Amino acid sequence: MRSLTENTSVNAVRTEVTTSLGFDEVLARLHAQMGRASVQDIVALAKLPVTEAEYVREVRTRFVGDSGFMLFAEIDHGGWLSKFGINRRTVRWILGNPLIAVTMIRHDIAAGLFAPVELLVTEAEDEQGATVTYMRPSSLMMVKDNPPLLEAAQALDEKFDALVALATTP
Repeated sequence: MRSLTENTSVNAVRTEVTTSLGFDEVLARLHAQMGRASVQDIVALAKLPVTEAEYVREVRTRFVGDSGFMLFAEIDHGGWLSKFGINRRTVRWILGNPLIAVTMIRHDIAAGLFAPVELLVTEAEDEQGATVTYMRPSSLMMVKDNPPLLEAAQALDEKFDALVALATTP
């Protein structure tokens, strides 16, 4: 038997940062700040007989980049959009850090729906700049009054904003 228990609306905030820097430059800056891992890497490490402290140390040393994030997946929408007459480079990234995610998920397991986070890098139509678009994580996670979750989600907002600023500031 299935029952619908709750529908909750969120007031999500979409952020767009436009820069005169070119698409390739923005991606290069993001890549330079990013660690690399697959979700399978993170789970496989957790399944080893390691303590929480050892897990944290391994994640930090093996996977996390200078920004505090790691790239989990890159989806090249621009690679297929030209088949439909949309000739703009655009890439969607899924990025995060399980050590940041747990700071939120421990206060609301449903916060895992929005961790890891995502961003979209799109080349300007005139090819003279780029836009980074993302949803503010705290605006997606906060569906109920939960001060510890809000504090952790706002800390993620700040880290995410800092990464985007680093990639887009000329």
